[in-house]
Amino acid sequence: MKKSERLNDMIRYLNNLNEFNLKDIMTKYNISKSTALRDIQSLEELGMPIYADYGRYGKYSILKNKLLSPIVFNMDEVFTLYFAMQTINDYQSTPFHIQMENLNEKFERCLSINQQEKINQMKNVLQFQSHPHHNICLYLDKILISILNEEVSNITYDKNGTSKKYIVKFFNISAKFGQWYANGYIVKEDQFKVFRCDKIQNIIKYELICKHSVDELKQKFQYSFNLEHRIIYEIEITERGKDLFYKEHYPNMELIIGDKNYIRGHYSKLETDFITNYFIGYGNSIVSIKPTQLKEIIIDKISELTDYYNYSL
Repeated sequence: MKKSERLNDMIRYLNNLNEFNLKDIMTKYNISKSTALRDIQSLEELGMPIYADYGRYGKYSILKNKLLSPIVFNMDEVFTLYFAMQTINDYQSTPFHIQMENLNEKFERCLSINQQEKINQMKNVLQFQSHPHHNICLYLDKILISILNEEVSNITYDKNGTSKKYIVKFFNISAKFGQWYANGYIVKEDQFKVFRCDKIQNIIKYELICKHSVDELKQKFQYSFNLEHRIIYEIEITERGKDLFYKEHYPNMELIIGDKNYIRGHYSKLETDFITNYFIGYGNSIVSIKPTQLKEIIIDKISELTDYYNYSL
């Protein structure tokens, strides 16, 4: 461990202590007495409010009611944190009540002039691309709180343009491909459902105790989608198909880009109708479909639609 890294870690370690001795530092960081003494001197020079009670191993106390020195970041840490914050800028909604301008301002206050100049230089040569989130999700914070508190919620959900009520216990939130999703357990139906968070119109606490904990629901949900209970698919698509994917896609899908472009994922038998309708929407942007079973289902569905338009309209 470099000295700068060790001092950073030492600041965090001592932050929770009222006093310590030289032997504590020597043991924790596997350093000699002379090195420990030099490190403590460096911490004092950084402004940590330490005073010494001399003895065999040197007892030290930290002044109460004093703020410790700010954490010192190296450049790799500065770049990593900066780009992490830029990623959040692409989100129309987050579960956290923050103003990104204020957060960026606080972060830059922790940096030296040299580090700020390095960030400005880096902006011109290094770009980080993520999927923008265009849809506003009004209740991400309430969903998160309900998970942390192990609560059941009564939600109103926009399902194909119709408002529908669900009594649900949420157990996971994820952000993927420009959308927020929440995994939930519909208590009275004993079923799992993935909800698009921007389509949740209202959420209130529901006075009902669910017999399953959040951890249990996560395990049950994972099991329900293991290899024995799902159908794997691979759909080759054109360049236009990539645009269609970015406009609308779901958590169990991923886009593989290379010499050929593929959508890979899985679905359960209960989702056959949904996945069929989804890929019909790609029209002639689909090059090939695997497995053959899914291809045949899509062909049958198109045939049904053709008959409907020919004879019913």
